[in-house]
Amino acid sequence: MPRLTVWYNTLCPVCDAGIRGQKRRLVDLVKSKQVEFRDINLEPDALADFGVGVNDVRRRLHATDQDGNLITGADVAIALWRITPGQHWLATLLGNRAMLPLTRWSYDRFAGILYAWNQRKGRW
Repeated sequence: MPRLTVWYNTLCPVCDAGIRGQKRRLVDLVKSKQVEFRDINLEPDALADFGVGVNDVRRRLHATDQDGNLITGADVAIALWRITPGQHWLATLLGNRAMLPLTRWSYDRFAGILYAWNQRKGRW
C-alpha cells in the first residue's frame, strides 16, 4: 500500500502544474509506488467512504496515508514536503505547532479563490 495517495483535480491548471512538479521531485517514490497521485475526475466516488465528493477535492487536496487515514488541505502539502527531497524545510517551517493554524488558514483562503476561479472559467 502506498505511504501516501494524493487526490487532486487535473482540470485546475494551477493544481495540475503543482502536482506535476511534485511528481518530478518524487519520481523514485512514485516509481516504487510509495506515493500515488490520482485524478479525482477519473474516480469521483473514490473517497465516498469518507463522505468526500469530487467538489471537495476540487476545492482542496485530499490524501490517504498508509493507515487509511484521510488528510486534507494544507496537511497534504506538509505531508508531501516532508518526503520531498529539498522541501523538508517547508514542512518544518509551515507545519510546526506555531505556524500550522496560519498555514491551514492561508491554504484554505487560496484554495477557495482558486476553486471559484475554476468555476468561473467553467472547468467542470
